[in-house]
Amino acid sequence: MKNLFLLVAGLFLSFSASSQILKPVKWSYAAKKTSKTEAVLYLKATIDQGWHLYSQYMADGGPVKTTFTFAPGKGYAVNGKTVEPKPITKFEKTFDMNVSYFANSVVFQQKVKLTGATAVVKGTVEYMVCDDQQCLPPETIEFSIPVK
Repeated sequence: MKNLFLLVAGLFLSFSASSQILKPVKWSYAAKKTSKTEAVLYLKATIDQGWHLYSQYMADGGPVKTTFTFAPGKGYAVNGKTVEPKPITKFEKTFDMNVSYFANSVVFQQKVKLTGATAVVKGTVEYMVCDDQQCLPPETIEFSIPVK
C-alpha cells in the first residue's frame, strides 16, 4: 500500500511539474503626450533569457509575426504604423529561413492623434515565442493604455 501511495504521489508530482504554464513574455504599456493633439504609446515586451519574440515583419512560412490591432475608440485615432527597433536577423534551421526577432526586451511605439483631453487606447497583440528547443503556440492578449 505504501508503494502504491509513493507511485501515485510521484506520478502526480511529475505531471504537475511538466504541465507548468510557460509565460516567457511580460507586457507593459505607457503613453506620453507629445502635444495637445498627439501622443506616443509604448508597448514593451520583457522576454525571458533564451526566448525570442518575432518581428512584425516576417516572411510567410516562418514563425508567427507580432501583430498589433488597435480598436477604434473615442478620443483617439491611430497615426501610422507601429514602429519597432532593428531586430536580430539570423538563419534558423527550424524554419529553414532567416528570421527577425528580439531577445531580452523590445519597445514598440505607436503614434496616436488625440481628439479629446483624455483617451484610453484598447487593442490586442498577437505574438509567438521560441527558444532553442521549442515554440509556444501564438498568444493574443488585450491591452488598455490610458492617455492623459
